[in-house]
Amino acid sequence: PMSRHFDLLVRGGLVYTPGGLVQADVGVIGGRFAAIGSLGGAGAEALIEARGLHVLPGVIDSQVHFREPGLTHKEDLATGSAGAALGGVTAFFEMPNTHPNTDTAEALAEKRDRAAGRSWVDYAFYVGATAENADRLAELEALPGCAGVKVFMGSSTGSLLVADDETLLRVLASGRRRVAVHCEDEARLTERRAIAAEGGHPRFHPVWRDAETALRATTRLLRAARATGRRVHVLHVTTAEELELLARHRDIASVELTPQHLSLSAEDYEHLGTRAQMNPPIRSARHRDALWRAVREGLADVLGSDHAPHTLEEKARPYPRSPSGMPGVQTLVPLLLDHVAAGRLSLERFVDLSSAGPARIFGLAGKGRIALGYDADMSLVDLGARRTITDAQVASRCGWTPFHGRELTGWPVATVVRGCVAMREGELIGSPIGEPVRFWETLRSGAGRGL
Repeated sequence: PMSRHFDLLVRGGLVYTPGGLVQADVGVIGGRFAAIGSLGGAGAEALIEARGLHVLPGVIDSQVHFREPGLTHKEDLATGSAGAALGGVTAFFEMPNTHPNTDTAEALAEKRDRAAGRSWVDYAFYVGATAENADRLAELEALPGCAGVKVFMGSSTGSLLVADDETLLRVLASGRRRVAVHCEDEARLTERRAIAAEGGHPRFHPVWRDAETALRATTRLLRAARATGRRVHVLHVTTAEELELLARHRDIASVELTPQHLSLSAEDYEHLGTRAQMNPPIRSARHRDALWRAVREGLADVLGSDHAPHTLEEKARPYPRSPSGMPGVQTLVPLLLDHVAAGRLSLERFVDLSSAGPARIFGLAGKGRIALGYDADMSLVDLGARRTITDAQVASRCGWTPFHGRELTGWPVATVVRGCVAMREGELIGSPIGEPVRFWETLRSGAGRGL
């Protein structure tokens, strides 16, 4: 009936539903979508006038490093999630290479506790695979708030490195959820390390960590995935060769791309220096073209920002002593919307990569689409807004972005998390209400939703 009363009413926007774009009002009750259509006479506790805006399913960033505990001088769960909300991101999956590593039930519970009441958006945490916990991963991946298992085949510090095939097989044999993997071959990285030191400039980063380094690890991963019958998710794919290989293993392997590998190329080392340094590296235009082809041909499944902040002081160390990684959770949506404006990406494909894709690949319970009964997560965007990204806007404690000064078309103007407005017009609203994301494969372990 028209007289229904909603907790939140989003009125008059172009709403991205499972059936495509429709001009509609969206009504939310109890944190979920309760009505989509013409809700003219309805009352509501909160109202967003969305005329001229696109109402998209909440964007999910499937890869961030928020540095808490242990490295909070460059980020924490409060500042990182604030960046997410300001950037139109409604949920994130956070990586385990903190201090201590997230490789035990206790460490995972500590991250969940730290996020409660401090995260502006919903969250899940990866558990890091090690030689020590390999046989316990089936229990760990079933814990509440766990996004699954993360494997570093190369370039990790300390015990989170799984460099050999024997340990990798043990990891993949333990548990059943999709395993996310950083594919760089540690042996090749070690034998080529001198290239970086002799070169002494970040432009040598993709020479040292060359395409073969990535391809070798991805090849080994796919062999182990076949042997164990385990689904794998290859993070931040960067090479044409890997994409060609992955296209032949779509039954078990999914593909993640980052906005920066789509938006930067090796030429950018000249003016960005170490700010463009990350693992795996920003590569030549040939590889970037292959990534865009993977977007067009449906080979890419999801986007993760791989938000990995370091202070400018740390970044100022001479290469290769400078750390790898750059912030990105706050710029993911505007960067991709600019690609939409430029005609490189359809809005449909953006939604597929940023919400429907993660929901499908990771099995999110009740998230990833604007549909009746689903969590009322929304990213409201103005596709025509022209804005310039600046370091000053960055909520991350690191205080910089490699995209400083870049003018973009398309900008997030409101972030709604389970019906609560977390951001409007560049301002955080209310208080942090993030909760653990729930997954189909572990529903029994998550917080219950009573009948």
